Amino acid sequence: MSAAQPSPTPRDDAGAGEGTSQHPGRRRRGRRRRGRGGGGGQAQSAGSGAADNAPERPHDPADGTAARPKPGPKPGPRLVSESDRTGATTPTRDGERHPPKPSDLVTAAAKRAKAATSGQRKDRARNRGRGGPRLRTVRETSAGGLVISDLSRPFDELSAALIGRVDRRGRMMWSLPKGHIETGETAEQTAIREVAEETGIHGSVVAPLGKIDYWFVSEGRRIHKTVHHYLLRSTGGELSDADYEVAEVAWVPLVELPKRLTYSDERRLARMAEGVIAELTADPGRLAQSEAENIRTEPNDYEKAAAARNQRRKDPTPPPSARRRRRRGGRRPTPPGD
Repeated sequence: MSAAQPSPTPRDDAGAGEGTSQHPGRRRRGRRRRGRGGGGGQAQSAGSGAADNAPERPHDPADGTAARPKPGPKPGPRLVSESDRTGATTPTRDGERHPPKPSDLVTAAAKRAKAATSGQRKDRARNRGRGGPRLRTVRETSAGGLVISDLSRPFDELSAALIGRVDRRGRMMWSLPKGHIETGETAEQTAIREVAEETGIHGSVVAPLGKIDYWFVSEGRRIHKTVHHYLLRSTGGELSDADYEVAEVAWVPLVELPKRLTYSDERRLARMAEGVIAELTADPGRLAQSEAENIRTEPNDYEKAAAARNQRRKDPTPPPSARRRRRRGGRRPTPPGD
């Protein structure tokens, strides 16, 4: 008796009209895919008897069929690359390319500049950490003054004594006379002494004008200098440029000081002095009282510390002491022969 023939499966019936398979009794494996088999958009082969909505078989090299690729996720917003930021067009969500906005270009340029600046700061810090040259910071304290010819005259006839120094480029730099506070001096006494040494004019302190601080580099050091300025009235003497630090001295009208002075902070002090002079000359009693209050002979703690710092600044720097190397181990090696 012959064995019963296996009944065709629904899968075999559906594909009967497409051709004979090499293995008619084997059930094909693979994921079912919905939709029509396109083979890249081509029409179905002639003689296909399957329904339009029948599930499609996976790719089989034997019969030449190909499965339709599975649709992927919807495209999201594209990221703007560096070339897009600096190029002539910029992609958007819809895939089109439009000219970039000026704000986008400015923002990109600012980010690049910030990154470059940050990199330079890191390089400088790294070089300092590797033993690069580091300047030592020192503090200096000085005092100087604006000496006026004669306070009894009208304001338009007043003049101030200025000193001129030649810088490295050969330019004449006009400024107020000033110098370091020395041991045992008050700031007022320093101002009187420096004015006499650099201009030849003797004066008496009338009122304080304020202080100026600034930074500069000299002899391989970063110097933070503070200068206390005072208003002085002339009591005698003649202009002289005998001081080796001074190239020229001159009486300059008070109204021309903002134009003649080289440094902006001293020009600000000159404008402030105009108001102080007008207030003091309006009342002779007030002028005498202010002059008496600014006569001091004993320095305070601040002036003593400033004089000590200035003295150390003038002294040559002692050579660094050699570091002694510590031996490893507690025993001293025994010399041969002991």
